[in-house]
This record gives sequence, structure tokens and C-alpha cells, in this order.
Amino acid sequence: MAQTSSEQMRAWNGPALLSFGFRPFFLFSAVWAVFSMLLWIATLSGALDLPTRFDPVSWHAHAFLFGYLNAVLAGFLLTAVPNWTGRLPLVGWPLLGLVALWIAGRVAVLVSAYLPPWAAVLIDLSFTIVLGYVVLREIVAGKNWRNLIVLGLLAAFTIANALFHIEAATGEFAAQGAGLRLGLATAVMMIAVIGGRIIPSFTRNWMVQHNCQTLPVPPMQRFDKFLLLLTIAGLLIWAIAPELTLSALLLCTLGALHLVRLLRWKGYHTATEPLVWVLHISYTFIPAGALVLGMAILKGDGIAAAQHLWMVGGIGGMTLAVMTRATLGHTGQPLHANLLTVIVYCSLFGAVIARFGADNFPVLTEVSGLLWLLSFGGFLWGYGPLLLRPRQAKV
Repeated sequence: MAQTSSEQMRAWNGPALLSFGFRPFFLFSAVWAVFSMLLWIATLSGALDLPTRFDPVSWHAHAFLFGYLNAVLAGFLLTAVPNWTGRLPLVGWPLLGLVALWIAGRVAVLVSAYLPPWAAVLIDLSFTIVLGYVVLREIVAGKNWRNLIVLGLLAAFTIANALFHIEAATGEFAAQGAGLRLGLATAVMMIAVIGGRIIPSFTRNWMVQHNCQTLPVPPMQRFDKFLLLLTIAGLLIWAIAPELTLSALLLCTLGALHLVRLLRWKGYHTATEPLVWVLHISYTFIPAGALVLGMAILKGDGIAAAQHLWMVGGIGGMTLAVMTRATLGHTGQPLHANLLTVIVYCSLFGAVIARFGADNFPVLTEVSGLLWLLSFGGFLWGYGPLLLRPRQAKV
């Protein structure tokens, strides 16, 4: 008789790394964040010539947006699905196969100059297609239709990746192309949707435990739903026609409204718990990025620095916040950030500030890279062992 997914998980006697989806993908996403930044710093210094068909800047953008983020998304989705459906999609060797497919994509893109033009594209895109199939299978089996929106965003992210490859193959500067904008817009939308669920919920749980009198507004109220619809429209217009004044005005409007949304979650009451306030600070980069990007479009400069508020601050900060919290919770650790975790967070936010100022002070580019390495290196030092060993039994 075939085993259920839960039975497979309980019966798994192999490495703990393959006992849950978050373990390998959070670990290897951080490894890739460190490795790819080292390659980028070496490339900037002229010490390395990357063997990729992408230009160096486009490879750097792709490595983070479609490389790093895809792994974190996989870890998040394969961990969230059991909460959605009561089922576990992958465990053991099938999980290892999906991890191997992601690694193959990173290697293929990096050495794509030595491969046929179609090879890196096919290998890279196959990962999110297989991941999407796994998630769809579980949503259908669990009849959990409300989470199809997440699958839709994953599909949009895959299309954006394909467009990025096409633009690079046709000689365009993909780092400033529609593929990157669509991918970045989709990532921002993911944070708006998923962050809009977990941030007020986690904040409320913490406030109730600490007897706070003021509680955040519950998730997904009428205001949130309206704002999410407006965000889809605004980001899509920006992705298609970023030079339009309408795009700039919509981005500024979205920035103001998302700031209002953030304030409704009462994060300013959580200063004593880094695992909570990091979520609020990370989300702050969504309205900040929209406002600064909108103004940059109106001025006609500073676009790259503005986009890094979303890429490093919003995506980098939110993924680290989720990775640290989920790792602690699912490995049986107390939900409290130690000093190393605070250093990881602060280094990441320092990297955002440095990168934002790098257009005026180029030396800050290297400073930003070093702070990024400190952040993700710290995550690997503190959380890598937790991801590699079995869950700690509660006494």
C-alpha cells in the first residue's frame, strides 16, 4: 500500500536536511547568496571574468532575483503547504531531486557560455515549472483554492524569468529590461500578499503574549484587498511602461497607501523582539521603494538605487526574516532572536543603506557587498547547524 506523505515523512531515516522543504532550500539559498556575492565582488574588481552568456550586471541581477529568491520561495512553499492542505509535498530523495534541479539551474546560467544557447534557459526554467506542479498538486488534493493566488504569482515569476533570458539572448541589457521589472514586481506583490497575512498575525500573537492593549488590524480587511488590487495594476503598468508619468504617480500612491497599511499593524510596539520588528522594517522597504522609484522616474535618474530598496531591503530583509523565524520554529527552538540574529538583520539593512548611497559614493558598493556577506554568512553560522540536524524534542 502506498504511504501518505505524512507517513513518508515519519518513516524517513535519511539526513535531517531532507526531512522538510525549508531545510535544504534555506540552507542552499544562503550559500548561494554568499557565493554569488563573492563572484560579483571579484567581477567588479576585474579579477574574474564570468563564463556566462549574460553581461556581468545582468548575471548579478538574475543570480539574486531568479536564483536566490526561487530557492527561498521553494523552501517557504514546501513548508507552508502542510499548513494549507494537511499534506506534505516532498520528503527525502524526491526533495533532493528538486534541490538538485535548482542547483543545476545556477550552474547552467553561470557557465552558459560553454553550453548551447537553449540549455541554460531550459534547465533554469524547469525548476519553477516542477515546483509549480508540486504545489498545484497539493492545492488540488487539499481543495485549498484560496492559495491559488500564490501559484499564479509563481507562474508570473517564471514568465518573467523566461523574458529575462530572451532579452539577454537578443542582446538587450536584461538588467534593465521588462523581465527584471516583471520579476521584481511579482516579488513585491508576493511580499504584499504573504506579508499581509503573516506580519499582522505574528505581531498580534506577540502582543497578546505580552498583554499589549493595542492590537494590529486583522489581516486582509477591505482596505488590504483594495490596496492589493491597486498594487497589481500599478506594478504591471510600471513593468510594461516604466517611463510613463502615470507609472510614477501610481508608484507614489502605492508607497503612501502601503505605509498606511504598515502603520495599521502597530509594529512600533514590538521593539523588544527582533523576530517581529524585522518583519515590519523589511516591509517598510516596499512603500519606501515605491516612493523613491516613483520620484526617480519623474526626475529621470536614480532608478537602480531605488530598485535596490526593493531588491535588497524588501526581498532580502523579508526572506531573512522568514528564514530565521521558520528555522527556529520548525527545529524546536524558542521563538526569540539572539545577538547573532540581530547582527544578521542589521548587516542586511546596512547593506541596503550602503547600496542606496553607492550612486553618489561608489566605494559604498563594496561596503554593501561586504555587509551582505556578513549578513548571510552570519545566517549560515547560526542557522546552518539547525537546518542540518533533527528537530529538537521539547522537554
